[in-house]
Amino acid sequence: MYYFAYASNLNRKQIVERAPDSKPKCIATLPNFKLTFTARAGRKGGVASITPHRGEKVLGAVYEISERDLKRLDGYEGYPTVYDRRKVTVWTETNEPIEAITYIKIEQSTELKPAPDYLAVIQQGYRDWQLV
Repeated sequence: MYYFAYASNLNRKQIVERAPDSKPKCIATLPNFKLTFTARAGRKGGVASITPHRGEKVLGAVYEISERDLKRLDGYEGYPTVYDRRKVTVWTETNEPIEAITYIKIEQSTELKPAPDYLAVIQQGYRDWQLV
């Protein structure tokens, strides 16, 4: 199965810890969503999520993951209480659609800037995929 990663799960070191069987596939874009940061209990600073937003897009990457990886990611993401898991269609750089699983934070009412250490993990992920 395919997993669409954005924000901190773009970080190759982090994804190997969270989903050891994962195989990086390609850069992809999720249309009509935007990247957001919202409060999460027990965390200083906001955590990343995506929100439907017409005309925007979220840049990320697709990994092929195992069922075991999916269960591990569920644990890290707090599924089903903190993040919901959803099927989305993302588009590769060659404009091919891929159906993938991604996570969307359930409660997004309070926007909050990410902590500097969390932001650094995200930025490294974008560098890992050469997105910046």
